[in-house]
Amino acid sequence: MFRRFATVARTSTLAAALALGVTALPASAATATAPATAPAQPASPARTTADHGPAHAVTEHLRGKARTAMKTGTATEPRVGVKRRAGDWAFGTAVLATAPGSPELPQGWLFVAHREDGAWKVALEGEPGFTGLASDAEPVLKTAERRALATTGAAGSTNPGATSPGATEGGMTAQLAGGDYRTGMALPFTVGQTWYMTSGPHGWSGSGTPWSSLDFAGGDQVVRAARGGTAYTMCKGWVRVVHDRGYATDYYHLVSNINVDGAAVAAGAYLGYTGNDVTCGGSSTGRHVHFALRQNGAYVGIAGHDFGRWRPENGGSAYAGSALHGSRRVAAGGQLYNYGALGFNQGIIDTNGSGTTLNKRSGPGTGYAVVGSVADGVGVTVSCSRNGTTHTGRFGSTALWNRLSDGTWVSDAYMWTGVNGPVSGYC
Repeated sequence: MFRRFATVARTSTLAAALALGVTALPASAATATAPATAPAQPASPARTTADHGPAHAVTEHLRGKARTAMKTGTATEPRVGVKRRAGDWAFGTAVLATAPGSPELPQGWLFVAHREDGAWKVALEGEPGFTGLASDAEPVLKTAERRALATTGAAGSTNPGATSPGATEGGMTAQLAGGDYRTGMALPFTVGQTWYMTSGPHGWSGSGTPWSSLDFAGGDQVVRAARGGTAYTMCKGWVRVVHDRGYATDYYHLVSNINVDGAAVAAGAYLGYTGNDVTCGGSSTGRHVHFALRQNGAYVGIAGHDFGRWRPENGGSAYAGSALHGSRRVAAGGQLYNYGALGFNQGIIDTNGSGTTLNKRSGPGTGYAVVGSVADGVGVTVSCSRNGTTHTGRFGSTALWNRLSDGTWVSDAYMWTGVNGPVSGYC
């Protein structure tokens, strides 16, 4: 069951910046350098830069991006890595690095650039032009990459009238999660290990919203991919994995991290060790991994999503908060056991503190016989759902009942699935 999450995070300056369109500068401004403290400028129609090469075009694009993507007064250094170039196409990483010790972490995006009429058109993840360029960039992107990157466009960028996952965007199929909070992700360390959640939900760069990030340390200190996907090294110490359904995860402060450019990685793949690396900027105290969630090319609130069968919840301030596994709550600073990923047709029993077990029934309601029980926190597989008697759980009241894989029934009021409705259709 997933219902009525309170909106805690406000739209941040960064989130607003990521919603901008493809921007570029006219040839006359190609050599101008705008200070990071310049006031934000209104979005302008897509334009192209003169042909000084893709690296130059992306650098100028980043200089404009710094005005809205970073806090006023934050010094930035554009770092562009052209990973692949073929004819009129280029692909790589675009990072606004900050100084080591800066309170602001670096910002980074994958980019696609295309030369048209002698000038380069540039788009970064999260910009409306990105998915279209990515889907056409066959000379520099593998088929699997184009499919994955086509889901990382700006939020709400599916075709008009398309409201369900699977909408076609830029010639590709976009499996956008929308209001579906299922991730299919484990925690970013070995399944079966217990690590400290040293910090609860907080922003990528601290207290600013959205609270997209968690900090972890402990165990064998090996950081692993939370879910399979396509991995990119943004810079030393920083790896991004692009997953399905519009999601991506970032891992920062790593040491001995992998150096990859579009490599396929499986769930649990080695990414690096926890550390304090700030090669691209920012600060770090105590070795850990700074783990962040992105969707549709932007950082998003991590609360309410599932990781290793835990659901982070915001606290009254950044870095506070907690995580829930069934009715068990662990506050920031406590230890989380990595149970592994929750399947998309599964749920976690959550009795909302009313008991250690939940009765299973022979049908969808309390008028049916009790035919067993299931413990709080146990993961179960749902075959289908049907309406029955109404009950009230952690997230509100519902008449929905779920038929489990063993043929028994439990109320959806006492199950967390990440979806407000059936996960396997109606019976």
